[in-house]
Amino acid sequence: MNAPIVSFNHVGKSFDVDGFELEAIREFNLEVAEGEFVAIVGASGCGKSTLLRLLVGLDTQFRGEIQVDGRAVSGIGSERGIVFQEHRLFPWLTVAQNIGLGLVNEALTEAERNRRVSDFIELVGLTDFTRAYPHQLSGGMAQRVAIARGLVASPRILLLDEPFGALDALTRQQMQDELLAIRARARITTVLVTHDVEEAIFLADRVVVMEPRPGRIKQVVDIALPHPRQRSSFEFHQLREELLHELISDDHYQPPVREQIRDLPLAFIAC
Repeated sequence: MNAPIVSFNHVGKSFDVDGFELEAIREFNLEVAEGEFVAIVGASGCGKSTLLRLLVGLDTQFRGEIQVDGRAVSGIGSERGIVFQEHRLFPWLTVAQNIGLGLVNEALTEAERNRRVSDFIELVGLTDFTRAYPHQLSGGMAQRVAIARGLVASPRILLLDEPFGALDALTRQQMQDELLAIRARARITTVLVTHDVEEAIFLADRVVVMEPRPGRIKQVVDIALPHPRQRSSFEFHQLREELLHELISDDHYQPPVREQIRDLPLAFIAC
């Protein structure tokens, strides 16, 4: 493994809820190597999204230390970009204008800014939609705009918080393939939060399994399957069953709906 670009050292986080302290994360320790793809899976309420907010610098009140390149994170920085579950595009702005918002803090000339935006529109395959508005895009296309906005400032680390959770199953799989292609071209370190075990195995080099309330690491699993990964292979299904076993043994976990349906007897589904 390459030298770590991200280090979580004894990270903990609590919230004040109606005068009581709610511990969301406890003793989280993890290193992410340069160029690595790490997926974090776990039940709702296990602190997955909170960890991303801490790493990107949106929340600076926590215990322990988070480092990027050996320096403590104390706020947002251009070396970290984030994409949320909802694309959060401004409806009155075009594709190019929405992507350009990712450069708001960059000291660029107008020509440099336009060139950068054009490069990332091409990267996500939306050259023909530069002047389109969000309502003119499909869900997958809108999410590609959000990914381009997260990448346009050339961050070294891309954080993804359930970025495909609102998409239908077919579009979700297409976007997973797109993400791998984009990552291969941009060569970027990636941290993904997801409920979907299959998505984590398909995309990641390592999968971090979380226990909830408070959130803490239960297991870290290396995904040694070569790319492109075949969802129908025996090895893929074996890993999926192992990870689901780790999660389902936790009473708080509810698999995504399509995983629940896939695991039902065919006779029941036919009814």
